[in-house]
Amino acid sequence: MGWQRQFENKNGENVTSTDSNIAVQGQGERPLWIALILTSAFLIAEVIGGILTNSLALISDAAHMFTDSAALAVSLAAIRIGRRPADGKRTFGYYRFEILAAAFNAILLFLVAMYIIYEAYQRLSEPAEIESMTMLAVAALGLVVNLISMRLLTKDKDESLNIKGAYLEVWSDMLGSIGVIVGAVVIKLTGWSWVDSVIAVAIGLWVLPRTWTLLKESVNVLLEGVPEGLGVDDIKKVLLAVDGIFNVHELHVWSISSGKASLTVHLASTHPPERWPLLTDEIRRLLGEKFSIFHATIQLENSVCEQGVAEHSYASSSLQQSAESPSAIVPDGDAARSDGKSL
Repeated sequence: MGWQRQFENKNGENVTSTDSNIAVQGQGERPLWIALILTSAFLIAEVIGGILTNSLALISDAAHMFTDSAALAVSLAAIRIGRRPADGKRTFGYYRFEILAAAFNAILLFLVAMYIIYEAYQRLSEPAEIESMTMLAVAALGLVVNLISMRLLTKDKDESLNIKGAYLEVWSDMLGSIGVIVGAVVIKLTGWSWVDSVIAVAIGLWVLPRTWTLLKESVNVLLEGVPEGLGVDDIKKVLLAVDGIFNVHELHVWSISSGKASLTVHLASTHPPERWPLLTDEIRRLLGEKFSIFHATIQLENSVCEQGVAEHSYASSSLQQSAESPSAIVPDGDAARSDGKSL
């Protein structure tokens, strides 16, 4: 359903955009599995290292490793569930699960960061003795694991909020590993054990803005907000520029998941109904070329219907008409017609 568009791939074969989305998901799953195995294995080592060295910064990094593992596992589950076809109860399919996974990752990372900041504040009053060399070795190994995981996820992070969330988790942990390494060196050279707590706080504060960005993007999708990079006014301007279109109303733009924008709109046209199929094809082409919107429901009318009087009204037609009885909006010089037709 919905997001299907014919195009040629690099081998000259005709495929649809739906096929392409499945391919991208399949390609993104293998790197996620490798990153999950690496991260989970090192998580155990880092927890043990943090306990042995008494390093809060290392434990902080281990906590981020735990959220990395959870994020990667949830991302994998989201990809698998997202492949399920649409059914009678979920007519858009399960694509939205990806956004729920991204929101979960953001909330989890935020909570962990707040806990680490609180724990670091407690420790500043009573600095603990740190085994700096063990701390350095564990953090260096963690940095290598994070760099490998980041490299695996880089390709698909801009195509999916889900994978972007997992990438940000690993990226933040990579910064944590660098911070722990710097802290271990400073503690070894100066003996300032309080540096461990400062590094832990810095890691938490550095992660929070990125976490907020991911959460904001996820909530925007869940609230059916206009997708990032699209403007309703810009779309309306393009539609009004189409020959014969004199009114645009009931325009809704939202996304089901990353890269899957949808649009519904009512358009009043001076063209007779027999021209509407060609007009609809032209409008679909413009929406695809200019805004990458390939799932659109377009209703053409000879005059503005009652829904065009009050924008985005959910009241029934009879209730609107009883509240007020406006005259139909028609182009100058044309006879009014009240019939609309969905194409």
